[in-house]
Amino acid sequence: EVKLVESGGGLVQAGGSLRLSCATSGFNLDDYAIGWFRQAPGKEREEVSCSSSGHGSKYYADFVKGRFTISSDNTNNTVSLQMNSLEPEDTAVYYCGASSTVYGARCLYNFWGQGTQVTVSS
Repeated sequence: EVKLVESGGGLVQAGGSLRLSCATSGFNLDDYAIGWFRQAPGKEREEVSCSSSGHGSKYYADFVKGRFTISSDNTNNTVSLQMNSLEPEDTAVYYCGASSTVYGARCLYNFWGQGTQVTVSS
């Protein structure tokens, strides 16, 4: 059974940092691109970052470049998203996902977790 479980969300003041983690199981992390996307109430889903070791690529959305960093630990089957200099506009539910396909360095997700809430206060 494929599972992705996010953790690390919470409430932080603008300018602060959070580190999201994603514990994965049921599939080989080496065989998939892994990434994070987010969705705020009333807004469309936005891809935040996608990392593909197979393609040797990392994608970051323009609105997080220089602030967020994606990393993965294939030994422990975890994926992380370090988020610095957070802004109120970053408030959303953040999802970790896995993708068998990468298009233009972006993930096309096959499966994802239940999400973790990030709230940034001004």
